[in-house]
Amino acid sequence: MTRSQWQQLVDHAVRDAPNECCGYLRARDGRVDEITEAANSRSSPYGYELPGAALLAVNELDDEGWEIGVYHSHPRSPAEPSQTDINLATYPHWTYLIVSLADANAPVVRAWRMADGRVTEEPVELD
Repeated sequence: MTRSQWQQLVDHAVRDAPNECCGYLRARDGRVDEITEAANSRSSPYGYELPGAALLAVNELDDEGWEIGVYHSHPRSPAEPSQTDINLATYPHWTYLIVSLADANAPVVRAWRMADGRVTEEPVELD
């Protein structure tokens, strides 16, 4: 992803804090094409839920052959999947990105694959 796209994720997390933010991205050949911000239906600092229209849009992109990433923030904890995040990761071929604001001076974005309770970190490379 570009530095500008990385900054877009961080800016969204900062705007929605202290609640978690969420959204999705589409990619091709590992390169992010577009990031779409969504409203967290839970409006909570402890979890997120993509609204129905966003989830429908993501599934349509998936059906069209795009690589999918879903992102959310952890306003006060590390950019590591919680047990809730792992339990809710029902699409094993999607990438799940977490934006951490635990250190306000050094936001972190990390990416994960989650399938059948297994968690594997994916690289986040900036152009």
